[in-house]
Amino acid sequence: MRPVLIALAAFVAMEPITALVHRAVMHGAGMVLHRSHHRRVKPGESPRRLEANDVFPVVFAAVVMLGLAVGFNVDGWSVLVPIGVGVTGYGAAYALVHDVYIHQRLGWFGGRRLPVFEQLAAAHRRHHDEGGAPYGMLVPLPVRRAQVARSGSRPSHEPVES
Repeated sequence: MRPVLIALAAFVAMEPITALVHRAVMHGAGMVLHRSHHRRVKPGESPRRLEANDVFPVVFAAVVMLGLAVGFNVDGWSVLVPIGVGVTGYGAAYALVHDVYIHQRLGWFGGRRLPVFEQLAAAHRRHHDEGGAPYGMLVPLPVRRAQVARSGSRPSHEPVES
């Protein structure tokens, strides 16, 4: 039971970690790669299957695979296995919601709209349109306008039409 709880905790912990990395890294020094994700999609144009931003999940997956390898093979580090399972589960959920549903990169939903995902899509459109919060994906926390004004956060990219 303990490994299942650790995996669930890792899954839940990934949302604030993802939001922090998205804001600090992707909208910071990593914007050179992340900008490809925020480019404007022209009417009638299909989303790209691959973009420079895809480097991020590849790097994140490599880190998780390294953690799993250590967890499976190094005595005393087995806790990394359920952590890796939870992080991988979060990554799969994120990819399904963000890449497959919102940006329709695989065409699996055929234009069907699912109410549960539409709220997430609306929050993500706000992020693309305004260049700021919400940075999270599965639990996108809105930021009040007063907080944005105090922080001096301004769009740092072109919005994308979703």
